[in-house]
Amino acid sequence: MAEVAEVAGEVPEYANGGEYVDHHLGFLTYGKTEDGHLGFAHSAAEATEMGFWSIHVDTMFMSLLLGIVFLGLFYSVSRKATSGVPGGLQNAVEFVIEMVQTSIKNSFHGNCAYLGPLALTIFCWIFLMNVMDLVPVDMIPLGAQAIANDSHVFFKSVPTTDINITLGFALSVFFLVIYYSVKTKGLGGFLGEFAFHPFGKWAMPLNLLLELPGFLAKPVSLALRLYGNLFAGEVIFLVIALPLHFGWAVFHILVIVLQSYLFMMLTIVYINQAHNTH
Repeated sequence: MAEVAEVAGEVPEYANGGEYVDHHLGFLTYGKTEDGHLGFAHSAAEATEMGFWSIHVDTMFMSLLLGIVFLGLFYSVSRKATSGVPGGLQNAVEFVIEMVQTSIKNSFHGNCAYLGPLALTIFCWIFLMNVMDLVPVDMIPLGAQAIANDSHVFFKSVPTTDINITLGFALSVFFLVIYYSVKTKGLGGFLGEFAFHPFGKWAMPLNLLLELPGFLAKPVSLALRLYGNLFAGEVIFLVIALPLHFGWAVFHILVIVLQSYLFMMLTIVYINQAHNTH
């Protein structure tokens, strides 16, 4: 554990490796304390006691910061774009946009003007969140501890290792699927897909039993797939020795890009299904 911590140039004092991992998996939680006042949790137990209405400040801060980075980067490139020989950054942005356009053209057959910006935002925002997993595991937490002047402050720098973020993304897509389904087919057509498909109206209970679980599983599978892969990657970074750290990071780059792409593609596929009529 000490070798991993040396990436940030300092070795925190922990009783054992388990304590080191537990601390790095904790969130900077803000909520109502036992005495009824609002404040930050100073232990994992206190964070748990704050309950549902507590906020993971580190997750929210990093998510908003990376969202601003994404918007600022693309806005800057769009303002400086040239039809001549483009620079490396413009090439990268154009590559991402073309990739998103091609994915939509191949997988979506309806009419939705907002799908392009939505897919681009999902891919880039999730990608930036995932990339934070490549930052040395002690660098940002130690920086937060230095700013707070408290060596026990929790701070997680990878928002997609928080189930609240991945579930938030997934539920947003889920509600969009419902919206476009009702908009395209009408409320009766949307509900009819569950009641009458695939065996007709005489088998309505069986149809509901078959269709509803699969539909409701969409946001759960979206959220857990992204969360599980990034959380597992973070845990591995925390427990492997420094000589293996670089090798795992190289492999993890593929996971970071793949999970961003999969989330985007599944969003396109689900919204395409919402536009299909039977």
